[in-house]
Amino acid sequence: MKFLKLLSAVAILGALSANAFTEGVDYVKLEKPLSVEKGTLTKVFSYACPFCYKYDKSVTPAVIKKVEGLKFVPYHLKTKGEYGEVASKLLAVLAVKDMANGVDFFDEKSLFKKAKMACYKAYHDKKERWGNGKDEAAFLKTGLEAAGITQAEFEAGLNDPKVAELLSKWDESYDVAKIQGVPAFVVDGKYLIYTAKITSIDGMAGLIKELMAK
Repeated sequence: MKFLKLLSAVAILGALSANAFTEGVDYVKLEKPLSVEKGTLTKVFSYACPFCYKYDKSVTPAVIKKVEGLKFVPYHLKTKGEYGEVASKLLAVLAVKDMANGVDFFDEKSLFKKAKMACYKAYHDKKERWGNGKDEAAFLKTGLEAAGITQAEFEAGLNDPKVAELLSKWDESYDVAKIQGVPAFVVDGKYLIYTAKITSIDGMAGLIKELMAK
């Protein structure tokens, strides 16, 4: 009898470990999935979001390393920040350049990363506001100089159909951001992680692995 009870207890623990996270508590299934492939972690973010900045400095790269086969896809939210729309255009042009060159978004050579971190640092660390929305040229200069591309190259990039396609996909981020703000992490385009429930890098990685297995 004791042996049977022990087997029962082991079975219960196994079931709990197999489903360590709960829908509605740790994550929610989106009504409108994002246009991404399976095995993808999408991060909806804004240059004007302090928590997005904090995650990008230490959490997101560390989590990606812990989940084998995970593809990272950034979606910039154009509706947040005085320069949200132009920031999306800038980052989309640079993201397409990185993808064309086979450069990972976390690589130090990434043009996307260079511009993104420059805008983050200017806005959050230096408290730069570029004329409170009235000096788009100054904002663009911050990102362009960090990435090492010219205004002409940026404008030419905006004519690339791949950039237009990417910006169209990024528009999907608005419905996701409405749920709990940014940063917003979505697994396989379907499962939105409740960031308030994230307590560790290992815990977040574990949740992503579980959701990928669904």
